[in-house]
Amino acid sequence: MLRRILSGLFLIWALGFLWFSVSLPGPAGDKATDAVIVPTGAAGRIAQGLSVLDEGLAEKMLVSGVDRDVRVGEFAAEFDVDEARMECCVTLGFSATDTRTNATESANWVSANDISSLRLVTSDWHMRRAAGELDRMLPDDVTVVRDAVISEPSVWTLFLEYNKLIASSAAGIVNL
Repeated sequence: MLRRILSGLFLIWALGFLWFSVSLPGPAGDKATDAVIVPTGAAGRIAQGLSVLDEGLAEKMLVSGVDRDVRVGEFAAEFDVDEARMECCVTLGFSATDTRTNATESANWVSANDISSLRLVTSDWHMRRAAGELDRMLPDDVTVVRDAVISEPSVWTLFLEYNKLIASSAAGIVNL
């Protein structure tokens, strides 16, 4: 009996992993929002967030989880952002260290800036977990548009992220 239960659980996990791997989210298109939030991490995220600003699809941007040693001028130089754009529109968040604290930092920023709609920009493989964590932290009246940066993750990255998603979802259920 135990063997059947374990086999069934493994089959459910394996089918879930297959679904997770072949149906990664994609870009959001041109829906405008009040702001864009970009958790630091994989390549392409910050560039996509800045592109959203440049296209006028959002007025403000939070980059969450910036290393404490990074200076505003260094960030601006690396991503070719002029001083006026940095001053008016780009906030660097230094308090987050992982996906869960990205969500906390982002929710605090959303509240402080009276944001009612935002675009979450992160890697395709990271989107489900990042959006889930953020959804748990934000009030129900804040609209989140998921804008995934297309990548080519390794099987190992997908394996790790799928298991983190399961753990994050389970923790979210427990905290309800």
